[in-house]
Amino acid sequence: MNVDSSFLKKYNKSGPRYTSYPPATFFTDKYTNTDLRNSVILSNKEKPSSISIYIHIPFCPQLCHFCGCTTQTGYTKPFLESYVEAIIQEIELVAKDIDKSRILTQVHWGGGTPNAIDYKYIEQITDCIKENFTFAKEYEMAIECSPAYFELKHIELLKEFGFNRISIGVQDFERDVLDAINREPSKLDLEVIVKKIKNEGFTGTNIDLVYGLPLQTVESFNKTVDRAIKLGTDRIVTFSYAHVPSVIARQKILEKIGFPSTEDKAIMYQNAFDKLVGAGYVAIGMDHFAKPHDELAIALENKSLHRNFQGYCTRLTTGQVYGFGASSISQLHSAYSQNEKNAARYVNRIRKEGLAVIRGYSMKDDQKIIRAVINSVMCNYYVDFNTIANEFNISLSQVYSAVDFTKEKFKMFMEDNLMEFDNDIIKVNILGRLVIRNIAMKFDPLLNQGVGSYSKTI
Repeated sequence: MNVDSSFLKKYNKSGPRYTSYPPATFFTDKYTNTDLRNSVILSNKEKPSSISIYIHIPFCPQLCHFCGCTTQTGYTKPFLESYVEAIIQEIELVAKDIDKSRILTQVHWGGGTPNAIDYKYIEQITDCIKENFTFAKEYEMAIECSPAYFELKHIELLKEFGFNRISIGVQDFERDVLDAINREPSKLDLEVIVKKIKNEGFTGTNIDLVYGLPLQTVESFNKTVDRAIKLGTDRIVTFSYAHVPSVIARQKILEKIGFPSTEDKAIMYQNAFDKLVGAGYVAIGMDHFAKPHDELAIALENKSLHRNFQGYCTRLTTGQVYGFGASSISQLHSAYSQNEKNAARYVNRIRKEGLAVIRGYSMKDDQKIIRAVINSVMCNYYVDFNTIANEFNISLSQVYSAVDFTKEKFKMFMEDNLMEFDNDIIKVNILGRLVIRNIAMKFDPLLNQGVGSYSKTI
């Protein structure tokens, strides 16, 4: 990979991350509790038939300045108990409208800091899920954890509850960088934590890193990546820091410290890519790297990689996502639905109404086609338009019409050797992965509406 200043100037534009299509900026408050219930009932007849569940724990002992997640601090034990009760009430209500013959293949816990709450609450919610859904024989149950609050006995408890994957939010190993973003370092050596996870028989471990943070340098991030590689986890994720202070006010604090230059940030990505691939990891999507035996690497090889708000997944584990908790998003075949972001309002509405929808979106048929095209290019660096046409049982011309496709739109990418187009197939080259969001944007007719504030694509 070789990125210079002219490349960055040409391609480093603002654009959606496409964790959903349409992006969440298009969600509307006209979508209500009643709409969600109707969408859930309809989802029983739609694909994929399998079920994914997302649990959001919006609590942190302290708030990281860089974080864009919906989270809060200063919560009390009585309020935490009422929050857990609300999640259980919401799960039980929604489960009544889901066909009992459907199989649950994936559960993901995010936050906030899920592992900072008492583990008895994690067990209570997990038991509720087990009582209301039928788990697949080979399911995935993952939890995002901060190593600052991890003890070895916690890993044993998670295994006992049925978790089989742990994602460790390291972000950076350098103490000055962690101090700058107001994040506590790991309580135990990461080497000890990773070894314990492996010894307990978890099927997967991944480490999350972030590049572009204050006080990071090319050299310091090289050291962080080198240490991550030595840990030998199944996956390593290198997220690009998204600075959007107009949306996330606490990020303004970081402007007083300053950030790496755009050029240095691109070099951090380039070096991380080269180091990880050189160490035997397979590059997945924009920011994930997995060992060749990992299911994500296998799915990429088979062009069956998928993506949702929780990250990359396989077609085997992917289900329609049913989100529970404050700010959680349900991703169904024909609709998106987001809960109240404020935890107190979420609890009050669940108690009074059973559901707590704040906004959502009902999909149009053409948008489902666009979503499939964007997902394919974002996940697999590849789009076969004939395959998309067969999936939706429509003509090739209808697919091209839905995404407003013209070869001219992609001329710049092809001239710069970022992608190829031949026989109705798009293939993105290695360097093109760095601008995959730019390529995806060319399939998106909604961009012309100018809705939303987005981070830079590189």
